[in-house]
Amino acid sequence: MTHATKQVLLAGGNPQAAKADGDAAVQAYISAIPDWRRDVARHVDELVTRAVPGVHKGVRWNSAMYGMKGQGWFLSFHVFTKYVKVTFFKGTSLKPAPLGGTAKEARWVDIREDDLDEAQLTKWIRQAAAMPGWGKS
Repeated sequence: MTHATKQVLLAGGNPQAAKADGDAAVQAYISAIPDWRRDVARHVDELVTRAVPGVHKGVRWNSAMYGMKGQGWFLSFHVFTKYVKVTFFKGTSLKPAPLGGTAKEARWVDIREDDLDEAQLTKWIRQAAAMPGWGKS
């Protein structure tokens, strides 16, 4: 007899996910996200997929990651209790730079239930994908 394993949720409702590459890994991660945050995560994933043909997807550090093969990762998202944090690894180079938090070159935006600015996020996604990213994707 087989038993379904219950997804482990970490602090803030973020799913615990093993390091993996590919769309299936990202979709499994998104499927485990609770409540309205799953819808936000799915919407971000759809925007990236539409805006960046050939995007490479993966899961690292319990976060969905997006990059271009040979260029590195350009974006990730991670779930918290009250928002989904979308990080652009070279965010200080985006025009206009996201107004969220900053660490070195990274900038992020915290997306709450009803405040996803699709047009602006898509502009940032396209810009970020066109520049060298972070690490190896």
